[in-house]
Amino acid sequence: MELLIVNDYAAMSYKAAQFLASQVILKPECVMGLATGSTPEGLYKELVKMYQMGLIDFEKVTAFNLDEYVGLEAEHPQGYKSYMYNHFFKHVNIDPTNRHIPDGNAAQLDAECEAYDYAIKRAGGIDIQVLGIGRNGHIGFNEPDLKFEAETHVVALDEKTIRDNARFFSAIEQVPRYAISMGVKTIMQARKIILLASGKEKAEAVYGMLYGDITPTCPASVLQLHPNVTVICDFQAATLLKK
Repeated sequence: MELLIVNDYAAMSYKAAQFLASQVILKPECVMGLATGSTPEGLYKELVKMYQMGLIDFEKVTAFNLDEYVGLEAEHPQGYKSYMYNHFFKHVNIDPTNRHIPDGNAAQLDAECEAYDYAIKRAGGIDIQVLGIGRNGHIGFNEPDLKFEAETHVVALDEKTIRDNARFFSAIEQVPRYAISMGVKTIMQARKIILLASGKEKAEAVYGMLYGDITPTCPASVLQLHPNVTVICDFQAATLLKK
């Protein structure tokens, strides 16, 4: 892994945007794997700025999102379809037919998962995958477990993840208990991975990812086995790395 430690959240977001912009410029028809949550919001703002300045063009880009809640109505404001539209898609020119997000309301969730992995393969695989990291070390919604889940699957959310995500809902009871998530194998097949971490609450997870044992109890630790991972974190998230 390559580790980049920057001053703050803004610097992390800008550096990550440079990586994605370079990918789009070098390969205009690239396939991007995208993440949601508070961490990549700044990244999307920077990419939108670059697009509005005419520095990058997303016309030929294909996007696959990491995950989606199960059971939220399609236009729910906290659903990831709404998140991606509001933070990124409505501001740039990615063709709507090239925007892919798992359907958490599919009648057959297992079939939806299989179809999602097939769509990624049919698109030629993911060129660059954006990841955040949870306080418990999760990537996507791959929660700490006794084994790594390989491909896109339905996952029961960890109680820590539910508590962390409750800030986006009016009550913790409204947070979905299940989600569809790309699996570890799907993520690891990306040609390049960019992982973002910000804030001191992520410091322990970042340390475990970089220097801990490779174990499904810290799902992000599997990234140690990937040949092309760049970790971009701010000083607060890197607190334990400076000792």
